[in-house]
Parts: sequence; C-alpha cells; structure tokens
Amino acid sequence: MWLRAVLLPILRVYYTGLTVILQQVCGRRAFSLPVIPSQNGKVAIVTGGAKGIGYSTAKHLSSLGMHVIIAGNNEAEGSEAVTRIQQDTHNEKVEFLYCDLASMKSIRQFVQIFKAKNLCLHVLVNNAGVMLVPERKTADGFEEHFGLNYLGHFLLTNLLLKTTKESGTENLNARIITVSSATHYVGELNFDDLNSSCCYSPHGAYAQSKLALVMFTYYLQRQLSEDGCYVTANVVDPGVVNTDLYRNVCWPGRLVKWMAARLFFKTAEEGAATSIYASVAPELEGIGGCYLYNGQKTKSADISYNEDLQRKLWNESCKMVGIPGSA
Repeated sequence: MWLRAVLLPILRVYYTGLTVILQQVCGRRAFSLPVIPSQNGKVAIVTGGAKGIGYSTAKHLSSLGMHVIIAGNNEAEGSEAVTRIQQDTHNEKVEFLYCDLASMKSIRQFVQIFKAKNLCLHVLVNNAGVMLVPERKTADGFEEHFGLNYLGHFLLTNLLLKTTKESGTENLNARIITVSSATHYVGELNFDDLNSSCCYSPHGAYAQSKLALVMFTYYLQRQLSEDGCYVTANVVDPGVVNTDLYRNVCWPGRLVKWMAARLFFKTAEEGAATSIYASVAPELEGIGGCYLYNGQKTKSADISYNEDLQRKLWNESCKMVGIPGSA
C-alpha cells in the first residue's frame, strides 16, 4: 500500500520532471511571443500575480494597456507588485484585491468586491498554486493542493462566469486561461479520496490537482460551446520554470534545481509566455479546449479526454464548493 500510494507517485513525478527538463534543454527558448496589438479597454484578473509567472503575466498584460487586477493572499507582496508594474509599464490601471484561494469565503468576497466595480472581464488567468506542500488542510477542510490549486480556481471561475459571458462578443471572445503542469501526465483522480486522506503523498496530490485543472478546462469549454457563449477556455503548461514553488522539494531536488536552474530552467518571463499568448494572441481568437505548451497545441494525458470522468469531476466539485452541478 505504501509503495503504491507514496513511493511510486514520487518516482513517476520525478521521472516526468526529468523528461521535461531534458526537453527544455533542447528547446528552452524555442517560443517567443509574437507582436501583440494593444489591449486598451480590456480587463484581466491574474491569480497569484504578485510574483513568479503570475507577476510576469500581469506585467505584460499591463504593458499592452489592460486594466489588470492581481488576486492574491499577501497584501504586502500585492501592493509592491502593483507599484512596480505601474512604474515599469506606465499604466496606472493595475490594482490588488485580496483573495485567498484556500478559502471559499474569501473567494466569494473577492468576487463580490470585483462585481461591485461594474467592470467587464475579458481575461481570467487561473495561475496561483502550491507545490509539494506537507499534508495540511484549507480553511474548508480540503487537502491543500486539491483545495487551492483546483477547487479554488473552480469556484472562482464559476462565480465569474456570468461576467465573462457578458464581456465576450462574437468578434472578441472573453478568455479563461488555466495554468497546469506536465506533472498532470502522471496524475490519477481518486474519486473515493480526492482529499488524499488515506495515504498522503505530496507528489501524488500535486499531480492530481494539475490533472483536475486540465479536465475542468475541457469540460468547461464543452459547456461554453453548447451554450453558444463567446468565451473560450484553454489550459497551459509553462514548462519547468525557476520560481520559488520548488521550496518544498526534498533536499536532493533542491540541490539539482540549484545546479541546473540557471542553465536549463525557464525564467519566470519565459514561463509566462504561453499564458500571455493564450490570453491575447489573435491567432487563438474563438479557439478553446486546447492544452498549450510553448505556444503550441499539445496532446494532454489520455485520461484527461474522458468525458464521463470530466463530468463526474465537475459534479463532484460542485458539491464540494456548494454550487449547482450540471446535468
């Protein structure tokens, strides 16, 4: 039991990570953003936009003229990020709103405050996340990877869906971008224990949360298409990026990162490129349901295309966060 639940997920995740790193060696800088037209008048929300990939995403969207709202759980970091972005992009329409994705109450409060601004929402970037944290629960009792990485964004997206639908038009669709990871390829959905309470593995829990994000995006896009909405949903893989998400890896992993990061890992700016591309590139206008890596459509894990499992995950998630499910 311990071998299957703990050791195997660790070995599989590290094997996948090594494979991705080797791919990065061959094509680390293969993707660079094309020239993107001005986005003046558009509004974007970026979760986790105060640092790392999220900060680089928020900064670039601001440089294109967008009104950017950074959603995060650290007021000091958020305020500092806003000031730096405003100074660097000469765009004053950057602000921070508190949102703790590990708390359903906080997410609902964030949405209420955002809606009171009477703004449109053209781009939602579900970027925030934790990785390989020790076993602990969110404010609502969910395992933290599943609760913050997945359920937090699931609820946030659904609560903002009406606004995004009203903001999209036939010629200019609103866009929902969700950041996953190559570790989703080794993820498994355990519907009998989505909170990983029986035998916790941070590696397995992280991979499961990233797989859930991919499946959520595909199901969401199907719903949007069936409803005839002018909103698209895509999921992105930033690659192996040199950010502080690795602070919880074991010491051999930290040693490898320290030795390899500068040569082989992407910078935060490079890691954000696909999120930015998915958010504003004219080439993706009206296109949804894609898994994007280095700006290219890529095949995700086979299980992620299982529509029955997508529906099951969606309805179970609705129960967990307390919103109506789908038929």
